[in-house]
Amino acid sequence: MDNRAAVLYGPRDLRVEDRPVPVPGPHEVLVRVAAVGVCGSDVHYYEHGRIGDFVVERPLVLGHEAMGTVEAVGAEAHRHAVGGRVAVEPGVPCGRCARCRTGRYNLCADVAFFATPPVDGAFAHHVTVHEDFAHALPDHVSDTAGSLLEPLSVALWAVRRGDVRPGDRVLVTGAGPVGLLAVQAARIAGAARVVVTDVNPSRLAAALRLGADGAYDAEEGVPRREPPADVLLECSGAPAAVEAGILGLRPGGTAVLVGMGPDSRMPIPTQVVQNREITLTGTFRYANTYPAAVALAAAGRVDLDALVTGTYALDDTARALTAARTDPAVVKPVVLPHG
Repeated sequence: MDNRAAVLYGPRDLRVEDRPVPVPGPHEVLVRVAAVGVCGSDVHYYEHGRIGDFVVERPLVLGHEAMGTVEAVGAEAHRHAVGGRVAVEPGVPCGRCARCRTGRYNLCADVAFFATPPVDGAFAHHVTVHEDFAHALPDHVSDTAGSLLEPLSVALWAVRRGDVRPGDRVLVTGAGPVGLLAVQAARIAGAARVVVTDVNPSRLAAALRLGADGAYDAEEGVPRREPPADVLLECSGAPAAVEAGILGLRPGGTAVLVGMGPDSRMPIPTQVVQNREITLTGTFRYANTYPAAVALAAAGRVDLDALVTGTYALDDTARALTAARTDPAVVKPVVLPHG
């Protein structure tokens, strides 16, 4: 049995080829991949062959938003039975360092994260993952929704970092997949009003459908009639959005930087941060969010399938990676490796 995979050799050089089926280690499970969401990081690696210091120096399988079915288990793996559906949490930490031992394993320096060089990802027929990072998925949650528990985890972590509370006013800048999920996550946390900005009209319309109270063109800004926000969830990575978002906070508000821009540095209105005593923090992936993400999806509290704007066979992975470039209405392409 071969493991068909979409492998990146360099910028825009993606080849679908056969590889050996991975063998699960003692505490791992072998997952037959059913669905993998396309993330902006996948697109960036495809277009440029690198993200910051992470460079594709040898052939790399992309894709980290994955779910599938357990097909085999390691000798000491007991959490999952063969045939069980699971969502794959793509970052497996060392479990020994200070960050791991205090529950912030997303900050582990030795984490092995899917589709981050040199670790292969999930645009493939099969992957292996530690059993603790395969999360049981109820049958009524669709395959595509199961794959999107990963970006939902990003949104849930952002809301936790922002300490969104019942009655809060939340500003979400950037209505991509994470921003649209942040809208829903903020609602679940009790936000009384959620406002979104973006430059894409179709994504602003999607934000309104998914629970936003207001959606505004980022180039025009939030109207004066909107009161200052308690929490900013900045999901675009655009410097102009970061500045506008911080300026849109009330004194004592909190700004959470979620989106990553193309540069390692950007200007921050530090005088506003100081004079208003703004709490400014970042997020890096997530920790301990998958159980909540699974529960919310199972209960129908989030609409994940509403983000899916197209599905693609494994042989068409390159089309999935370029879909948003050719169609501004695209939100989330999903690859079905066995589809």
